[in-house]
Amino acid sequence: MKICVLVKEVPDAAVEKRIDPATGRMDRSGEKNLNPYDTHAIEAAMQIREGGTPVEEIVAVTMGPESAERTLHKAVSLGADRSVHICDDALAGSDVAATGYALAQVLRGESPDLVLLGQQSDDGECYTIGAVVAEHLRMPSLTQVIKMDVESDALRCERQAEYGYDTVAVKLPAVISVGDAINEPRYPSLKAIMGAKKKPLQRLSAAEAGIDLAKVGGESSGAHWIAVMPPPQKPPGEIIEDEDTNETVEKILAWLEQRKLI
Repeated sequence: MKICVLVKEVPDAAVEKRIDPATGRMDRSGEKNLNPYDTHAIEAAMQIREGGTPVEEIVAVTMGPESAERTLHKAVSLGADRSVHICDDALAGSDVAATGYALAQVLRGESPDLVLLGQQSDDGECYTIGAVVAEHLRMPSLTQVIKMDVESDALRCERQAEYGYDTVAVKLPAVISVGDAINEPRYPSLKAIMGAKKKPLQRLSAAEAGIDLAKVGGESSGAHWIAVMPPPQKPPGEIIEDEDTNETVEKILAWLEQRKLI
């Protein structure tokens, strides 16, 4: 079995996310990191290998600027055997549909038996990239998977549903978006971190990946930012000091009655 794991470089969780008004795109100039949801996908691939299923290799794949190379090093330190980086200015500004198409073109060259990815990205919080990739590859797709067992040429998956859980059998090859409840990602060892830069990393331009430039990039994308409006600020909360217990209770009750909460 060959497993490809889609990973993404996202702004660090501590960095305030904002849209660049000049481009209508997310400002990615600050500290960046591997999308935390994708670490669950890497861990799922490792657990399949360690569970006894013969896995030929685990390949991390990303599309992004030059800085995304650090994300691939992190993915390799977590267990991937090698990585593929699609890096081309022509891809900048691609929406979900264009990104899914570009990633699918790279995956065609890899011919994986299984494609794994996190349920969403920590920046755009889009849940649909797996389905877009699967559509282009003509593979079955499942989302929100929290348990996965390999059964010969198929997977038996448990996925979160609105009112419980679904158990679904899916034939391989397939594209699976895993939920963060599927596992607890391991921490990379110092040896793995130091050796990550020595693992094979293939860099591809859009042309080398067989990507039609008329289908990618900001101008060719169907979705465009029109305006950005911050949410309205909430008024500050009221702090009631506990100097006198009876008076404090009366103030709390009055506050609740005023809002018809009691």
